[in-house]
Amino acid sequence: MIGKISGVLDYRGDDHALIDVRGVGYLVYCSDRTLAGLPGPGEAVTLYTDLLVREDLLQLYGFPSLLEKEWHRLLMSVQGVGAKASLAILSALGAEGVNRAIALGDWNAVKAARGVGPKTAQRIVNELKDKAPTVMALGGALEAMQGSDSAAADVIESDPAPTPAPRPSAPAPSGGAAVQSEALSALSNLGYGPGEAAGAVAQAAGDTPGADTAALIRAALKLLAPKG
Repeated sequence: MIGKISGVLDYRGDDHALIDVRGVGYLVYCSDRTLAGLPGPGEAVTLYTDLLVREDLLQLYGFPSLLEKEWHRLLMSVQGVGAKASLAILSALGAEGVNRAIALGDWNAVKAARGVGPKTAQRIVNELKDKAPTVMALGGALEAMQGSDSAAADVIESDPAPTPAPRPSAPAPSGGAAVQSEALSALSNLGYGPGEAAGAVAQAAGDTPGADTAALIRAALKLLAPKG
């Protein structure tokens, strides 16, 4: 299994990129957001990957973060959702947008993805809503893992010398994965259930751009406070 590739961008197509790894070109399918964030031809690039294996097909899909890769795998687990639909959803919402939409049960946000109908969007939310808290809790750990150099056997590395400075990724969305994970953990420790805590954190992250952990917890607690 190929879990990550690091090499040089050869070219970028409408739905894929060709990455040269020590003279071997890997065709990697990506979301629109991922393609837009890639560097120019000839520059270093690293993507986490998921290999789709079928009887007559081998396709490699690439993601800028482990969180996005995890959501791709979960989306693909829903009946009727293939790789194309998953990438369309990630193109429309991004990994954290998917996190927020599913935690809030907002199937209309999922339906906004190209080619995703209302029935499919509702099925995605219904089947994955209980898994959203787990993914949110894993978010901080996944970000930490992404920043480290793994020596796993499924990693293909480019020539080590010279190693260019990593290309900065897009600015983290409000209430990033690590912050949401910490807030979710705090609310769980206060006795709130995973579902209601995840929904409150997701809504608070959208309502309070740039919030740190403490501010996100306060905002989530206000949403969870009894009304009336």
